[in-house]
Amino acid sequence: MNWSEGLVQRRGADMDIRPSGSSDDTTQKKKTKKNKKRTETKRYQLVSYWDLPDYMKDNEYILDYYRANWPLKEALSSVFLWHNETLNVWTHLLGFFLFLGLTITNLMQVPQVAHFLSQFTRSFPVAAATNAFNDSKDFYLGAARLVELEKMVPTEIVAAAVTKAPRWPFFVFMGGSMFCLLSSSICHLFCCHSHSLNVLMFRIDYVGIAVMIVTSFFPPIYYIFQCSPHWQLIYLTGITMLGIFTIITLFSPLSTSKCRSFRALLFVSMGLFGIIPAIHAIVVNWSEPQRAITLAYESAMALSYLIGTFFYVSRIPERWKPGWFDLAGHSHQIFHVFVIMGAMAHYGAALIFVEWRDRVGCNRIM
Repeated sequence: MNWSEGLVQRRGADMDIRPSGSSDDTTQKKKTKKNKKRTETKRYQLVSYWDLPDYMKDNEYILDYYRANWPLKEALSSVFLWHNETLNVWTHLLGFFLFLGLTITNLMQVPQVAHFLSQFTRSFPVAAATNAFNDSKDFYLGAARLVELEKMVPTEIVAAAVTKAPRWPFFVFMGGSMFCLLSSSICHLFCCHSHSLNVLMFRIDYVGIAVMIVTSFFPPIYYIFQCSPHWQLIYLTGITMLGIFTIITLFSPLSTSKCRSFRALLFVSMGLFGIIPAIHAIVVNWSEPQRAITLAYESAMALSYLIGTFFYVSRIPERWKPGWFDLAGHSHQIFHVFVIMGAMAHYGAALIFVEWRDRVGCNRIM
């Protein structure tokens, strides 16, 4: 009896020990899972400047709110988070959508595009009363234009039939501006992923700036010197070659963060190239009434770019108060705002150039 009682007690002890061991295992597993989740969340938290990898230490005056080594999915979703790149992303992303809307609006004014879109709108049913009103209106307008043409002398008829200036130089500028703004937004959004992607993104960002500067020359040079194709060729070839040289330089070791001043000098030299054709255009069109208006627009563009470059190089105001402008108000965000202001000023000048060339015309159109 004593032996059997001892056996029962041993089995009971084993049964008491086993459940407690299994519960300890489950609680330990839960703790490890929680720790993993915590480490994952900590991994994607914002860090300070001193916790950054060396390749991301670009501005020592921005002290906090950095993203470092984030996966692409997390970097993409951070577009809606608040960090020190948020305004860098959104300033140029909103600028991209602004220029996209302006491009679509101007494309609607191109006869070929309007005719293409009209093929789709004709299929929509329209009220009979509306059709009758439009038909009668077109009839009376057509009769009035016919009477006007009968009264015009042959030279006036020829002047009225002048072909409009090509629109492609204008849209080259719009495309270059959109490429610059979009590439800048993408760069600032994904530069936190890895070292290789960081280098690639910033090179594409600099290429976008060079492309925007080059394409900005196309509307004024093309429309001002449309009647002098040799000057078109000289100036446009010159700025294009300078832009290609700049882009090649950006893919060399000179594209590192230590060469910021050299890159800024390249971009400023591309902008200063425009002084020569600008003086030439002023001399040729000295008596043109709209000369002062376009000159004001272009001066505003140049001033905006120069002021923005000054903030970009000097790193003001964060240099004065490190850590105060980590989220908003630092130099790169100010630089972005001035870039958009300069692009909008040039957009206004480009519209005037197109309207002026349509009105003046030219015997020879490239």
